[in-house]
Amino acid sequence: MLTPTFPMGQVVATSAIQSLMSSDLSFHTFIYTSLMRHHDGDWGEVCEEDHESNELALVTGRRLFSVYDCSTSHSVHGDRIYIITEADRSATTVLWPSEY
Repeated sequence: MLTPTFPMGQVVATSAIQSLMSSDLSFHTFIYTSLMRHHDGDWGEVCEEDHESNELALVTGRRLFSVYDCSTSHSVHGDRIYIITEADRSATTVLWPSEY
C-alpha cells in the first residue's frame, strides 16, 4: 500500500457522477482508480500550469485539481472528470466539468 501524498478528507461525488457509478461498474472502477491516482499525486491530464500549481499546493496547502479522461460514450456530460481536494483537505469532490 502506498503512503498517501495528502489527506483527502471526505470523498464525495455529485449526483450525476453517483448515478452513473451506480449503473455502470466500469465507470465506478474508473472513478475509484482516478481517486487513487489523485491521492498519489498523479494529476492526470492537467495543463503544465495546473500541474505546477498542484505540486506547490502540496507544500503550501492550497486546493488540488486533477483531470482524467473517461471516454464514456454514453455520458451526456463529456469524456472527462474533475477531482478537486479543498485547500483545508476537508473534502475531495468528483464532478463533471459542466458542474464546476
